[in-house]
Amino acid sequence: MPLIRKPAAPPAAQAAPAVDPLAGLAHPSSQVRWAAARIAADAPGGVEALSRALGAETDARVREAILTSLMRCKSPACVDAIVREIRHDDAGRRAAALDAMRAMPDAVAACAPALLRDPDSDVRLLACDLARLMPVQDATRLMCERLERDEHANVCAAALETLTEIGGPEAFASMEVCAARFSHDPFLGFALKAAARRMAPAGERP
Repeated sequence: MPLIRKPAAPPAAQAAPAVDPLAGLAHPSSQVRWAAARIAADAPGGVEALSRALGAETDARVREAILTSLMRCKSPACVDAIVREIRHDDAGRRAAALDAMRAMPDAVAACAPALLRDPDSDVRLLACDLARLMPVQDATRLMCERLERDEHANVCAAALETLTEIGGPEAFASMEVCAARFSHDPFLGFALKAAARRMAPAGERP
């Protein structure tokens, strides 16, 4: 009878050597970086490494894994790293960062005031959307400040949209200030009048 050899162990059974998660964040393989991003937060120095990697990462799947790990930690350093992405030129990266912030309403309350005063009008506009996650009184106050002070019509329009959802007659004075400042902008003027009608108490609506 011929000798029957046992089949060799399949390649899958021959485990590859483990990669240090922090070193893995800079690995040439996006698969290795993705795997490292999922566990790096638990390693000493992991949050700092993830924060650095987020800014340099070009693969969307890996960035998503990095954001998820940072969201899980919710430390100030994690929030700072995500907020930096809101300032990125790439719209997809900004959108991903906003989604991450929406999952951390407590962090939004802490960082929204600074975002609403950011020199970049696009950042201020995006922050108006995040304000919806804040307590109504705080969000209303911040949106009224934008209406009274912001020199960019699009930011005021974004603040008005948020106010229309959460605010009431307490915002009317700020809306009048905005209307006077942008009297040359027919679109914003129309939007302010329409919002005032919607926000008026039921018995006082025209």
